[in-house]
Amino acid sequence: MIRLNIKKELLIVMLVVLATALTACSGREDDLNRYIAEVKARPATPIPPIPPVRTYTPYVYEGLSGRDPFRRSTSEGSDQVAQSGPAKGPRPDLQRPREYLERFELDTLSMVGTFSKESSEWALIRDPDGVVHRVAVGNYIGKNHGKVNGISNDEVQLSEFIADGIGGWLVREASVALGGS
Repeated sequence: MIRLNIKKELLIVMLVVLATALTACSGREDDLNRYIAEVKARPATPIPPIPPVRTYTPYVYEGLSGRDPFRRSTSEGSDQVAQSGPAKGPRPDLQRPREYLERFELDTLSMVGTFSKESSEWALIRDPDGVVHRVAVGNYIGKNHGKVNGISNDEVQLSEFIADGIGGWLVREASVALGGS
């Protein structure tokens, strides 16, 4: 009989522990239900509208009258086009030896400063490799036969020759700004 009483007492203790555990869980559930109700009561944030779809505008290829779509830039192959064209209008001197900074596009060069000695003035130009070069008025820089026309504290002004695609050349003013690329 003692064994039976121990089993009953053990069963009663287990039931009390189980009931206590269940009542402890029910309190957390009430908190959860209150939180869910609070979140549902908040006003909904509006969803941003769908952006308008841009209509596709097809590109019409103009044949030989337009730019060659297989060239990366206007300077690539410009010497060959211009040599075969008529000799009227402004032209670069294609026979002169090319200077070192003419192997770089202008947007890859940056001006880092100026200096002068007596009546001479120079600009300091950094190439893409990080090497600084001295440039004076009359020097050439850039792939488009850019001749330096003036040097100020803020920029180097130059004139470039751009092939027009039909055998001639156009003169374009350009500059390399201080601290810019």
